[in-house]
Amino acid sequence: MTALIGIDWGTTSFRAWRMGQGGEVLETVSDGPGILAAGALAGGFRQALTDTIGGYLGTAPVIASGMITSRNGWVETPYLPLPLDAAALAGSLTLHEGVHFVTGAVSDPDGPAPDVMRGEETEIIGHLAGGGTGGLFVLPGTHSKWARAQGGKLVAFRTVMTGEVFGALRDHTILGRLMQPGPGSEDAFRRGVESGRQGGALLGRIFSARTLALMDRLAPDQIADYLSGLLIGDEVAQGARNAGGSVTIIGRGDLAARYQSAFEVLGMAAQIAPPGMAQRGLWEIARMRGLA
Repeated sequence: MTALIGIDWGTTSFRAWRMGQGGEVLETVSDGPGILAAGALAGGFRQALTDTIGGYLGTAPVIASGMITSRNGWVETPYLPLPLDAAALAGSLTLHEGVHFVTGAVSDPDGPAPDVMRGEETEIIGHLAGGGTGGLFVLPGTHSKWARAQGGKLVAFRTVMTGEVFGALRDHTILGRLMQPGPGSEDAFRRGVESGRQGGALLGRIFSARTLALMDRLAPDQIADYLSGLLIGDEVAQGARNAGGSVTIIGRGDLAARYQSAFEVLGMAAQIAPPGMAQRGLWEIARMRGLA
């Protein structure tokens, strides 16, 4: 029997879970459109939902998190200030067209540089609900999140645009002109991490991705891995300062493994959370609200 339908709906991704009475996953759907594609459909987000999980709509409450609640999503919800936990998110659910939407979080809203997240808060709550400890959380992606949880609550976070900057440098600058595809080089990546941890201006160090290739000290099919390592190495070196306690990486396998490798190069241990944190977080928030 279906007790809850949970959805993690991102900019370019869609994942839905049909869950049973104990929160167990009965079925997974992961081939739906992200919000950009869904919003462009003639029937919009409702059509996208019907096309992907229409057979289950009406059988159980539906709860969704992620960029679906952003300005480009189905319904824009207000950000919830820190600190927050599952109970706070449950109390702030927005019901719209039969879907309960989990809002995002905002850090330092009145300060000089406020920060926001949508979706990652649910993944962190999922980890904590499963018995995970607090400490430092790293959620790699186009816009990586570095978050801290304490006492079962999300208390701080910041965003680093490493993934987007890598794509822009690779595709739209002179650095990409010498790059060639290859099987992937862990050695080049770790070499980049070592360069990324060094002091000095990052924008100056980035140019080494070109000069090392020009001096034939970096093969064309290693440049991208080196550049990736350099950017991630700088991010980890900066973000891990005064880390203290445990470090948990939440994210897809290949990218999470890269960040774990970068921590290792820097002499630090980081654990990769098991998959399913978003699904577990959605269940916990729904349970707190009495939906499951």
